[in-house]
Formats: sequence, C-alpha cells, structure tokens
Amino acid sequence: MVTFTLSLVSLLLGYLLYGAVIERVVKPSDTSAMPCYTKRDGVDFMPMPAWRVFLIQFLNIAGTGPIFGAIMGILFGPAAYLWIVFGCIFAGAVHDYLCGMICIRQGGVSLPEIIGNELGGVMRLVMRIGALVLLVLVGAVFVTTPASLLDNMTADRGWFFSNSFWLVIIFLYFILATLLPIDKLIGRVYPVFGFALLLMAVGIGWNIYTQQGWMPELSDAPFVTHHPKGLPIFPMLCITIACGAISGFHGTQSPLMARCLTSERLGRPIFYGAMITEGVVALIWAAAAVKFASMLPGPEGATAYEKLAAMGNPAIVVKEISTGWMGAVGAVLAILGVVAAPITSGDTAFRSARLIAADFLHLDQKSIGKRLLLSLPLFAITTGLFFIDFTVLWRYFAWTNQTLACIMLWAAAVWLARHDKCYWVAFLPALFMTVVCTSYILIAPEGFSLPLYVGLAAGVALMAVLGFLFARKYRGVDHRRIQRY
Repeated sequence: MVTFTLSLVSLLLGYLLYGAVIERVVKPSDTSAMPCYTKRDGVDFMPMPAWRVFLIQFLNIAGTGPIFGAIMGILFGPAAYLWIVFGCIFAGAVHDYLCGMICIRQGGVSLPEIIGNELGGVMRLVMRIGALVLLVLVGAVFVTTPASLLDNMTADRGWFFSNSFWLVIIFLYFILATLLPIDKLIGRVYPVFGFALLLMAVGIGWNIYTQQGWMPELSDAPFVTHHPKGLPIFPMLCITIACGAISGFHGTQSPLMARCLTSERLGRPIFYGAMITEGVVALIWAAAAVKFASMLPGPEGATAYEKLAAMGNPAIVVKEISTGWMGAVGAVLAILGVVAAPITSGDTAFRSARLIAADFLHLDQKSIGKRLLLSLPLFAITTGLFFIDFTVLWRYFAWTNQTLACIMLWAAAVWLARHDKCYWVAFLPALFMTVVCTSYILIAPEGFSLPLYVGLAAGVALMAVLGFLFARKYRGVDHRRIQRY
C-alpha cells in the first residue's frame, strides 16, 4: 500500500515539477497563431473548450490500454509501479506533449509529417505507410473485440444481438465518427465516456484502500521477475505496459486535439496532463488486480501473481473486480471498460488514418465527398480484415506501438536541437526506448527468439550508434541551458 500511494503522489509531482520543466523547454506562446483558427474548416480544425479537449484526449489515448496492459504488467511484480511512474513522467508524457506542440508549431500536421520534417523523406514515407497499416489494424481489432464481448453478454438471442449484428452496429458508428465534424459526435460522446472511465478508476481506487488483500511493495525484490512464466522484466515489462507509460499510438492521437486547442499554454494540461492521468488509471488497475487476486481461493502456496494469471483474459479480471467490489454500478462500469473503451479508440484510429492520408495527398477535408474518397478504401480494407485471424498479427502490435513512440522521440529530439532547445528531455528517453524495442524483437517468440543477452547487447549497440550520430550532428547546441523564447 505504501508503494502504491507513493507512486500516485509521484505522478502528481511529476506533472507539477517535470511537466513545468518540459513546458519551459518548449516555451508556449500566447500570441502564436493556432491551427484551429488559421485552418478552421468546421470538420477537423475548430476551437473547442479546454475541458472537452482534455476528456477527448484522455479517452483517445486510454481505451483499454492502461487497464489491460497494467493487469498483465503487474505479473512482473512491483517493477510495474516503477515503470508506470518513471515511464509516464519522463517518457510518455514528454512524448505526448512534444508531439502535440510540434504539431501546433507546424500548422496541425499528422504524425508522419512531423517525423518526416525532422528525420527526412525516407522516414516520412515509411511512417505514412506504417501509421496507416497500424491504424487500420487498430480499427479492425477494436471492432471485432467489443463485438465479441457484446455477443457473449447477449448470447442466445438470435441474429439480433449476435456477433455479426454487433459488428455492423459498431462499424456503422465508426463510419459516422470518421466522417462527421469532430464536435458533432466525438465531441459530445467522448466527454461522457471519459468522465465515466475516470469515475470507474476513482471507485476502484477507493476500494484498493478499503478492501482486504495483499499488495506488492518495493521491498519485495522489485528487480527480480515475479511473472509466473519467468519472463524477464526488461524489456518485456516495457512492452506489456504501453499506454500506461508510453505509447506510439498516442502520437497519432495528439494531433487530433492539437487542431482544436485555442492556446499553446493549454498543451501542458491537455497532453502532459492526460498522460499523467492515464498513468494514474494504470497504477490503480495494476494494484487492484493483484490485491483482488490475492484474496481468491487457489492451490496451497499459490502467489497472488499465479492466481491473477489463472483468471485468464484481462476483460474477465475487469468484470470480476468491478462487480465484486462495486456491485451493480461496477457491472455498468465494467461494460464501459471492456466494451466502450476499445470502441472509442477504434473510431479515432480511423479518423487519424483519414487525416494522415489527407496530409500526404494534400486534400482538404471540408467536403463530405473528399472525406468519403479517403475513408471508403480504409473501410473496405477493414471489412476484409474481419475474416482474418488476428492472433498472430496482433502480437506485433505492442512492439510496433513502442517502436513508433521511439521514432517520435528521436524526431522530437531533432526538433528541439534544431531550435536550440534542451534536447536531452527527448534524447534520453529515445535512447532508452531504442534498447527496449531492439532487444524485444530479437528475444521475443514472435521475433527472432534469440538469447536475452544477445538482444540486450544489440539494443545497447544500436543505442550507442544512434546516440553518437545524433551527438556528432548537434554537438554545437548548448544543451546546458533552457532558453527563454
């Protein structure tokens, strides 16, 4: 309980202290022309109230990520607390804030354009293709997953309320959310769901302090894996818990809200603050999962981690904790967590894909005809993907997600260096994530299945090479000071 409480306090202090440092590095301006005004189109570029933008940003980046990832991540032990806290403060929130602010400074462009502007034309092309593939996969899976869950909840009721029925309903919603102006559907529905997701976290957090059970502390060998399968903490934990610490998917979402901000000074509470809030949600679910599991019956001598792993799918864990601790209210919130949350990630994935395509094809999106022109191919591809087994493909999503975050951090470091700002705030997490992503794909079963020491050595070697090349090009930048602009 002490470690959990200190972790929550640390996240708050991270926003107040390190968030202020990052803000000072970028130096937001009151007089900068905001894309919501200079490119206002009534569809994607339009001013919105700060509170609404925050709730939309929070739900955009959250989804089921900080819930499911945290539940699986706590199996590694108290190291999960450390990764959520330090990853969120020094990597994830920095990543989201810099992505959003660079987007504003570059006129509201999408993630591939940001990366291409800083890392060159080849990387721009790679990111255009990679981001579109990733977002279409996200959209497809976040149709099929909630449809399957709703089918299980409404079983034996004929075609109506069957899996096919829910697929059609959810996909129709995705089409509307992708095509309609952002304030017509997303701007009205998301704040409600975002508030409900926060309410769910508060309720579960309260029960963490009032329910019986065991929770891990930092004194419980935090750097030794507690995973029932013996998986190594590094780099596995850093891939397992993504959205609660750092996630490349956020880089595709921050530009959506950057196009709606009315002032650069709102960047810190919207981008940095939403990521810190997501970290709080991840901490709560990590702690709740292991505490709830510790009170379950099981084989004699079974640890809380083993009992949690035996519960199976994280969706089941969410349902059991919510209903067990919060009764009927918890049941409603559980539906929100395992059904509504992925839906609200899927629709913005399609919207981001449309805008990425619009950016590199130079098509404005004022008319519904042009929006349909870009969206119909995306919807057609997604429809075909409904009939493919995603079991193998989806294994690569977590790695692709973190690799995208790593590339964005390198782009942010270059942007800071080119503008004579303190690039270390992005450079150091970029180095760290380079080791994470490289070593993971080399040692993971879905990768090359090499020994751990080989993967780590290769990751460190690539980090050293990229660090040297970066330092050689930008060694003239005075990184010891944070200039005032």
